[in-house]
Amino acid sequence: MSAFGAARARASAEAVRERLEIRTPVAALVLGTGLGGLADRIEDAVRVPYAAIPGFRSTRIDGHRGELVHGTLAGREVLGLAGRFHMYEGHAPAVSAFPVRVMHALGVRVLFLSNAAGGVRRSLSPGDLMIIEDHLNLTWQNPLVGALEAGDTRFPDMSSPYAPRLAALLRGAAHAAGVTVASGVYAGLMGPNYETPAEVRMLERLGADAVGMSTVPETIVAAALGMEVAAMSLITNQAAGIGGKGLSHQEVVEAASAASTRFEEVAAEFVRRL
Repeated sequence: MSAFGAARARASAEAVRERLEIRTPVAALVLGTGLGGLADRIEDAVRVPYAAIPGFRSTRIDGHRGELVHGTLAGREVLGLAGRFHMYEGHAPAVSAFPVRVMHALGVRVLFLSNAAGGVRRSLSPGDLMIIEDHLNLTWQNPLVGALEAGDTRFPDMSSPYAPRLAALLRGAAHAAGVTVASGVYAGLMGPNYETPAEVRMLERLGADAVGMSTVPETIVAAALGMEVAAMSLITNQAAGIGGKGLSHQEVVEAASAASTRFEEVAAEFVRRL
């Protein structure tokens, strides 16, 4: 049994329940770099710092608040995870994906993941939203390695890791909000460095449309637990060698913040439709 497996997730969930009056949340929303503003739209919100949740790690990355938010969004009960702890910070894959196990232990069955990503497909521009339809796990890490956890599927099916039903809901939500969205394949790399132009050309040939440093471990654990996953990338920059200029984290945060209103509108309408 992993130190960050099912038993510890249940214990962490009980600690959360002692602080929050959780009933039947329709979804847990994981908010990526610069996208934490959605947490401010959650009404009757109660916030719990990650440091106060057993098993959670504090996040020190700009654009990640590091708090669990409980309340209602678009009239529906939700849990918001404002920020992640990433593998590139030195966390094991099972640790990085541990919040998903805790959300499952709290009764969540729909997981909405978001991230800031670089655009590999040349038609994607900063500010675009992309529904993730599939992914490439190029971290070469897997959070399920080790003994089988209670409640997990040993060999989870990854034929449709991102539920087509939820992707359709996201497209409908975007249309209702008047927001144009793309769809594509997300490549998850370890980081923390950005990719080289040669690596971006490789990703392009492998079929990636966007690239980032998160999301994949969470999706894998959700699949093992039988959760439905929807995911969306906010394209914050063109990947190295495409945009013709250098990259910086500050640029990513600023681009995400500039486009966050459209993301928030789509996410809120998505929750309304669940």
